[in-house]
Amino acid sequence: MAEVVEVLVPGGKATAGPPLGPALGPLGINVKAVVDEINKKTASFNGMQVPVRVEVDYKKNFTISVGIPPTTALIMKEAGVEKGSGEPGTNIVGDVPLEAAVTIAKMKLDDMLSYDLKSAVKEVVGTCTTLGITVSGKMPKDMLKEIDSGTHDAVLVG
Repeated sequence: MAEVVEVLVPGGKATAGPPLGPALGPLGINVKAVVDEINKKTASFNGMQVPVRVEVDYKKNFTISVGIPPTTALIMKEAGVEKGSGEPGTNIVGDVPLEAAVTIAKMKLDDMLSYDLKSAVKEVVGTCTTLGITVSGKMPKDMLKEIDSGTHDAVLVG
């Protein structure tokens, strides 16, 4: 039966230290080879925490599957900010175009509770609220009203 290790690692910068090393060491596999493979597969998510799943079979072969970073990390990368606002209702720290929110929603659709793209985009825009990030220059609650009214339906077909 395969052993499974699930960890959150910095994209493209995983190391043999915690959390990977201590989890993989007892399995008797080449930790450096696993770390190198993870870094290769997560390089495009540089600067974000990425969920990674390592499966090791009884012959000491490993398979790595990389998840998609959390929605907040994708939004902050798109907005070019290191962290969200401490006062999201009053202090705005960045802006993302609606098209970027649609792209993020498409990436995360399988992991979301939404049944369609429009609902998924609304989830992403809602997340912008808590981060203090505007969407296409508008406060997220105003953008949500526009999405509900059908103003952006041309962008939301997926």
